[in-house]
Amino acid sequence: MTTRTHKDIFNLMEKWAPKHLAYDWDNIGLQIGSVNDETKKIMVTLDVVESVVDEAIEQGVNLIIAHHPLLFKPLQSIDYSSFQGKVIKKLIQHDITVYAAHTNLDIAHGGVNDMLSDALKLSNKNHLVTTHKESLYKLVVYVPETHAESVRIALGDNGLGHIGHYSHCSFNTNGTGTFKPLEGTDPFIGEKDKIAEVAEVKIETVIKEQDIQQALQIVEKNHPYEEVAYDLYHLAQDGETYGIGIVGQLDTPASLLDVCTLVKDAFHLDTVRVTGDQNKTIQKVAILGGSGEKFIQQAKNKGADVYITGDMTFHQAQDAYEMGLSVIDAGHYIEEIMKQATADYIKQLCEEIECITSQVDTNPFRYV
Repeated sequence: MTTRTHKDIFNLMEKWAPKHLAYDWDNIGLQIGSVNDETKKIMVTLDVVESVVDEAIEQGVNLIIAHHPLLFKPLQSIDYSSFQGKVIKKLIQHDITVYAAHTNLDIAHGGVNDMLSDALKLSNKNHLVTTHKESLYKLVVYVPETHAESVRIALGDNGLGHIGHYSHCSFNTNGTGTFKPLEGTDPFIGEKDKIAEVAEVKIETVIKEQDIQQALQIVEKNHPYEEVAYDLYHLAQDGETYGIGIVGQLDTPASLLDVCTLVKDAFHLDTVRVTGDQNKTIQKVAILGGSGEKFIQQAKNKGADVYITGDMTFHQAQDAYEMGLSVIDAGHYIEEIMKQATADYIKQLCEEIECITSQVDTNPFRYV
């Protein structure tokens, strides 16, 4: 049976939700524990609180994947009598590692905000706020004909040279490379102090900026020369676009009251808070998981009839009302939708490791 370390699981998560997508104020990735421990059992949770850690201990879990970071602000001390100190102590005592995928998972394609919009069956979707536009580079590498195929395949097999839904994309030109090995060299082809002519292939492929170092390492590993000749060109066109929040359309226009019911059914809520005329017709919907009150103006600018988010405060709700934007405050906890989706993703790629979702309700609010 194949064994995997926590680092292997982290890499899978970061393939889906790369770290560079996260806001710079966020604290993502390893929170506590070791990257090198063997992964025995995984639990996905929204929050890491003491009851969740107790659940992990009872279930024999040694890796917790959370959406909300356990460690968000710098610690001045770890007091075992504090709620956070108790959690940290239990995690250390039971060798449980914690990893967080927060705003990077919000922003990632298929991430939390896509999950939320899919639950409402929105169509014609766009980002509420664009956060990233990928920079693309053309990598040009000169390889002897005997090794050109292995270099091309190695790049493509590692996810490089992708254009849209096509992989292993490259353009190849045959030519002649010339070089003269000097003193202190150990040439793969040619003799010292003699100019050599070699049949080479010029391989051109497109890579993302964040993949440059990986691409160069792959080329160096599969290239026979001591010194690899390559060029990098920044391309004018952008790659994929990423953003926070989703704006989309309902299949059928509905009243604001009916949209409230839709939201409650989709996210298993008993109540929501709402502003605006409940008979108003809703077609275009903006949704953002977590605290989204600072994006009211963007929702209005995108033509949304209603903005669904959490943690809406009085004055921001009032501002939205005055600008004619209805608001449904469904609460921060709707982000728990990430638990099952993340567990399904891991199980699809790691069938040999048991991955469960936390059954603890970490929502602090109750309505009476």
